[in-house]
Amino acid sequence: MLSCELHTHSKLSHDGRDPVDLLVEQADAVGLDALAVTDHDEIEASLEAAELAEERGMVGIPGIEVTSRAGHILGLGVDEQIQPGLPYENTLNLIRDAGGIAVIPHPFQEARHGVMANITLDQLAMADAIEVYNSRLLTGRANRQAKRFAQENGLPMVAGSDAHISEMVGQARTLIDATERSVPSILDAIRAGGTEIDGKRTPWRISFRQLAGGVSRRIQRRLAFFG
Repeated sequence: MLSCELHTHSKLSHDGRDPVDLLVEQADAVGLDALAVTDHDEIEASLEAAELAEERGMVGIPGIEVTSRAGHILGLGVDEQIQPGLPYENTLNLIRDAGGIAVIPHPFQEARHGVMANITLDQLAMADAIEVYNSRLLTGRANRQAKRFAQENGLPMVAGSDAHISEMVGQARTLIDATERSVPSILDAIRAGGTEIDGKRTPWRISFRQLAGGVSRRIQRRLAFFG
């Protein structure tokens, strides 16, 4: 089983803090076999992180978190920009056309751009996999809803730290029964449901720091834009 981190953000995301080298360094330090950097609507840092991960003997999974019209969708295994702002099903298809798999992160956390604010359960079932454990949880209720839905619909399940600072990389891992250490093998194993969840809650102080830092960075960028 490969220990994989499938949901992280670098400073290229509007709410991320750290450069990719720190994320890769942390992934290596905590013993991950594979890492995906999934910035909001940006691909460049993910491609850089994938190269750096390979240099350290890990599998670098290129990816992106796309802001669809319905909410956030992870594209794992894509190495090109996916246009944001499109309808839910269009976004799923674009990710697949780019050679990736479409994973729905925190679907029932509507305050965090979870898609269930805008789609039906039937549409949610169209995804390739569901993130059933997101470390940035409040009560755990939304994670339990996601897991129950995935189980009832026979959908593959993954976990993600949703780390916006390097210290939280590896907080939630997906253990993947891949036949080899490669991106195609990892994606195939996820599609086939060959996964196990290994997750820990992000400490409250870290969650607050991530939230406060993201708000501060957004304000600074807006001031710089209008200045």
